[in-house]
Amino acid sequence: MANRIMLNETSYHGAGAVKEIATEAKARAFQKAFICSDPDLIKFGVTKKVTDVLDSENLAYEIYSDIKANPTIENVQNGVAAFKASGADYIVAVGGGSSMDTAKAIGIIVANPEFEDVRSLEGVAPTKKPCVPIIAVPTTAGTAAEVTINYVITDVERKRKFVCVDPHDMPVVAIVDPDMMSSMPKGLTAATGMDALTHAIEGYTTKAAWEMTDMFHLKAIEIISKSLRGAVANEKEGRDGMALGQYIAGMGFSNVGLGIAHSMAHTLGAVYDTPHGVACAMMLPIVMEYNAECTGEKYREIARAMGVKGVDSMSVEEYRKAAIDAVQQLSIDVGIPTKLEAIKEEDLQFLAESAHADACAPGNPKDASVEDLKELFKKIM
Repeated sequence: MANRIMLNETSYHGAGAVKEIATEAKARAFQKAFICSDPDLIKFGVTKKVTDVLDSENLAYEIYSDIKANPTIENVQNGVAAFKASGADYIVAVGGGSSMDTAKAIGIIVANPEFEDVRSLEGVAPTKKPCVPIIAVPTTAGTAAEVTINYVITDVERKRKFVCVDPHDMPVVAIVDPDMMSSMPKGLTAATGMDALTHAIEGYTTKAAWEMTDMFHLKAIEIISKSLRGAVANEKEGRDGMALGQYIAGMGFSNVGLGIAHSMAHTLGAVYDTPHGVACAMMLPIVMEYNAECTGEKYREIARAMGVKGVDSMSVEEYRKAAIDAVQQLSIDVGIPTKLEAIKEEDLQFLAESAHADACAPGNPKDASVEDLKELFKKIM
């Protein structure tokens, strides 16, 4: 079987990269931007960093901000209607995964109107046309949605999130500017950073992993483990490292998938509105322990990338424990809780069934039954 790698056509990295939005818009002869950005980013002036660039070059735009932290079917439907009414011909997605996921769904449906039922996009939808061109500008260092073929939408009515996987949703341009991430509060920096680490570790251990994606994931683990504590402390070096590390993780996992830490996190977000990165961070060490026997020597390399010393002299059991412990300690150090009080005993069956049906679950290195997932959820109660 051939292994496929898909990445952006173009990406810009480093402080001041946001200015290249105008360069790309003019080079591609775009006429009007449809800016997807959430209300808080607009309120605190983060989105203005993008509109200032467009204003300086007299480039037209319209802002759409009906976007929730876990974007809903309704957010997408309203966005499709707003895009059609705007006369825009491209999208600028400014924000974290929520803004970018909303933008991807809007762009796909506008280009492929036969998928106007948002639920029809779940899984690998057979769309025929690339989405409306997207320039993605992340404001969080975690989701890597700017370089992935995935997006996640919340079905409020059915209390579930669904994952959409579509090569046609890839942003044509990614603008990875650490200055756009500088206003992230401490808690969000920690949560999104642990999401990025979960991407890297799950991508490295997933069934579809191969040499090229292993290269991305191990480097991402190394950069994130060195940078996240500093980023949470609002140190420039840490912020810069996280901007790069999360993107590299995205280069890998987008092409090979994830595992049950993500499928369980999606479920917690849908049922309890748990922030995605927090849910990932709580589940990751537990899932790593569950998967350990199916990972060969990979936990030795995870431990090494996390900065653990002496891994070559450790037994298999020792380096596997060292890798899990290093991940758990990083999560604790950046202030992520280890328990979720919202979980109720009567919810466990629904949680487990939802996680089992999630698109990320089949990639897990160890197949997990509904009963297995119930036991794993119990560990964070």
